[in-house]
Amino acid sequence: MKKIILMLAFAAMLFAVKAQEKPTTGDYYNGLTRPLTFDRMIPPYALEVTFNKTVHLIFPSTIRYVDLGSSDLLAAKADGAENVLRVKAAIRNFSQESNLAVITEDGAYYTFNVKYANEPGKLSVEMADFIHDGEAVNRPNNSLDIYLKELGQESPLLVRLIMKSVYKNDKREIKHIGSKRFGIQYTLKGLYAHNGLLYFHTQLKNTSHVPFSVDYITFKIVDRKVAKRTAIQEQVIYPLRAYNNVQEIGGKTTERTVFTLPKFTIPDDKHLLVELHEKQGGRHQSFFVENADLVRAKVINELKVK
Repeated sequence: MKKIILMLAFAAMLFAVKAQEKPTTGDYYNGLTRPLTFDRMIPPYALEVTFNKTVHLIFPSTIRYVDLGSSDLLAAKADGAENVLRVKAAIRNFSQESNLAVITEDGAYYTFNVKYANEPGKLSVEMADFIHDGEAVNRPNNSLDIYLKELGQESPLLVRLIMKSVYKNDKREIKHIGSKRFGIQYTLKGLYAHNGLLYFHTQLKNTSHVPFSVDYITFKIVDRKVAKRTAIQEQVIYPLRAYNNVQEIGGKTTERTVFTLPKFTIPDDKHLLVELHEKQGGRHQSFFVENADLVRAKVINELKVK
């Protein structure tokens, strides 16, 4: 019996050795994979960098992600600017081509093949906005938007298009929500909904001759009535995007902004408080939005978005 067990163990060992000696092609799927064709490729831009000068790439939206192909490159966002990327060579005369990838807040993806040049032909490059260029000019047919976590299942590009469309149409759908004092009028012109997101169209009108500087704007759900000696409970709703978020409104001037917020509802004993605070001033404005206003938000037909 022991001899039989030893023979079986020896045979298993030989089988294992033979299996290890079998040459491998590196194809774990035994030829069942299909190659990536050129129509699946996002064509990269050609970019030249050098050691003594900095190349600046200006994007149409905030930079969210940067990846460098090798340590031969250095890249960082410009100080005080969220949409400008500084790129230069980390060493002189690197010989191998590298690459660079960038994702922006509007869901666009950019890729570059980077080479060293003693004198780059372009030191300041403005990356054209896909919305204005047209798909046939600089996007492959298979190009997809990058989806960002805070926007859920909504395309960042579509969010921007919706905000732009609401701003451009400039319709006054709501006439009863707003505040007016000290020569400043802050109103809610429209409330829209699409695919799990809410769009607030606000207007700030300065009828005085004194410019109004925006310090901050808050959206928070608060109690309708607060009893004495009772702690105030607040739930802050943070805007995800803002279109035409102007910080300075001159005298005798009107400006509008479209805010994108995550969808929410308001309990019966609470309402949404929207507050606008003036920087180094006291002309603060505020208004309330009820749950009944939210449920009446106009649904956006994305097919009509321009």
